[in-house]
Amino acid sequence: MVDHLANTEINSQRIAAVENCFGASGQPLAVPGRVLLGEGILTKECRKKPKPRIFFLFNDILVYGSIVINKRKYNSQHIIPLEDVTLETLPDTLQMKNRWMIKTSKKSFVVSAASLTERKEWISHLEECIRHLLTKTGRQPSTEHAAPWIPDKATDICMRCTQTKFSTLTRRHHCRKCGFVVCGDCSRQRFLMPRLSPKPLRVCNLCYRQLLAEQKKEEEADCQQPEQYRSAIPGYEPSSGDDSDKSDDYKVDQWPADTEFYTSEVSWSSFHS
Repeated sequence: MVDHLANTEINSQRIAAVENCFGASGQPLAVPGRVLLGEGILTKECRKKPKPRIFFLFNDILVYGSIVINKRKYNSQHIIPLEDVTLETLPDTLQMKNRWMIKTSKKSFVVSAASLTERKEWISHLEECIRHLLTKTGRQPSTEHAAPWIPDKATDICMRCTQTKFSTLTRRHHCRKCGFVVCGDCSRQRFLMPRLSPKPLRVCNLCYRQLLAEQKKEEEADCQQPEQYRSAIPGYEPSSGDDSDKSDDYKVDQWPADTEFYTSEVSWSSFHS
């Protein structure tokens, strides 16, 4: 199916339509051999609260963004090379059902589908694309993954000292190593983690001590830090930042699962058959 669609006019039109919806804020998506396989609206568990996000599955990348006007305008584009992706099915919670985690070396986050069938389709197509890419490149599945951020509302107290209560004056912070919600006193340190960012990132006191111990051990063993895997796709910046701090008050909170994006006769509520 991918080889059949790779150089077709309809595939080029679909990719151009996605680029047009992201506008100048998005990066070019049309490259030789790339095929748009499907799209849909999933709920992403963000730091503040779950929010709808538009997702596009290509044969080599996963693209998602915020919905400004459905079918017409999206922003906050994120591009994830599928070679770096690992999936993990998660149990339902009272608030969210049909959940799974998308794990990468730079960012990990939880999404949920409108139905169990939709989740199965997404995971099946994602795993097939990942499997094909790894076979093609000869790479091994990724084993290092960024910790997902625990949502702010998951706790009212610091998850490290368990003493400090959060309020309008006492801010929540996230450790970039473990993803825990911590207070300022428990996260005063910063540590350089090149896999996540070229700048030192906020970490909790426990993770800071662990990172220092690991660094010292490596220095004593005179080990050079291995170069981290970077996507071979040119021009893409890492999509590692959290996209939940921007206001979505002007957006529709819920979108129907069967929303059609394209105005052709091809149904794009899920995937190609």
